[in-house]
Amino acid sequence: MLKENVNDLIYLVVVAEARSFTRAAAKLGISQSALSHAIRGLETRLNVRLLTRTTRSVAPTEAGEQLIRTLAPLFSEIESELVSVTERQDMIAGTIRITSSEHALTSTLWPRLKPFLQRYPDVNLEFSVDNSLTDIVSDRFDAGVRLGEQVEKDMVAVRIGPDWTMCVVATHAYFKQYGKPATPYELQHHNCINLRLPTLGGLYSWEFMRDGKPIRVKTQGQLIFNHLPLRIDAALSGMGIACVPQDSVAEHLKQGRLVQVLQEWCEPFPGYFLYYPSRRQHTRAFALLLEAVRYRG
Repeated sequence: MLKENVNDLIYLVVVAEARSFTRAAAKLGISQSALSHAIRGLETRLNVRLLTRTTRSVAPTEAGEQLIRTLAPLFSEIESELVSVTERQDMIAGTIRITSSEHALTSTLWPRLKPFLQRYPDVNLEFSVDNSLTDIVSDRFDAGVRLGEQVEKDMVAVRIGPDWTMCVVATHAYFKQYGKPATPYELQHHNCINLRLPTLGGLYSWEFMRDGKPIRVKTQGQLIFNHLPLRIDAALSGMGIACVPQDSVAEHLKQGRLVQVLQEWCEPFPGYFLYYPSRRQHTRAFALLLEAVRYRG
């Protein structure tokens, strides 16, 4: 039974990742009709519906999700082993897939990897910019980037950046009209520019620290974004107060375009880490990438 199903199981994982028969067929190099036929045949042999199909999207059923969650990391390990076996001893090559938040990629990861790519032209990097807490095993990424406090315990984590600080900012004009908050709790009376967290489905609660005690404040406002540059632009336009990484607005603060408040409530915390499954056998290219991005203080 395994022999007749293995290709169809691979097809299932690719369709689930692509969320589309059209995109999956293009990736696999087969026709959409052949792919649909293969998946229907697999479902018939297993006597269970694995995918829910609509006119606009494809999503795994509960049974399909459970099967894919088991299969995806296994296929990924097999692929990694095959690459490792066939990779020439004197050649650094291959494709590395990384998921990262927008700020982590632009501020920390990308500056380190530009010279790495120039040095190793046969290495291909694929970045997925996503602010959610992606499961890199089920989504078949080689590595992910998160803040240190968010890395799962069963992952190997490599520090790639220094501690950093969030800061609360708005324009002079905004503070002149509405006043400056003296404590984080006063933010509840201001027009705050919020961030929606895709993983939790809710708004980011602004995080502060005072004398080692963490404080979370739920804020409200006219605007909600899930991209950092838009939140900064809205703050620069005088549309409210934003809570953003300090390095992302350092030049605006220096030039006086933005004003920072509540500095004593914003303490540094561990920065970004690149993480990956401990059991995975990595290629030489991945090992060299780790050294390229490793933070050395």
